[in-house]
Parts: sequence; structure tokens; C-alpha cells
Amino acid sequence: MTEPRDPAELAIDDERVESRAQLLPEEEAAGSDDPTAQAAAILADSDERTERREETMRESHQTPQ
Repeated sequence: MTEPRDPAELAIDDERVESRAQLLPEEEAAGSDDPTAQAAAILADSDERTERREETMRESHQTPQ
């Protein structure tokens, strides 16, 4: 399995991060020490999964077989 890439390595622009840093209600209830870092990590993971769609589908336990 490929190691997750550092958010700084991905093309994550500030506007996307700022938008995602607005916590969802369930995230707000759980709390976040650093919503911006959390947003960058979520977007990096999403971008990684998007770039490796076929491989990710085979690895995922959530993808229907």
C-alpha cells in the first residue's frame, strides 16, 4: 500500500482548505484542535483516493464487491 502523501505535496489550494475547514456539525461536536490541518489532511486523502481510483476500490472495505 502506498503511504499517504503529505498535504503540502498535493495541489491543495488555500480556498479548498479554508472551505473544508468549516467543520461539519458532527466534527464540531467532536471538536478539532486544528481545523485547517484537519481539512488539509482530509483533502489530501481524498485527492490520493481520486488519483488511484481503481487501486483504492480494490483496497477499500467500504466498496461493494
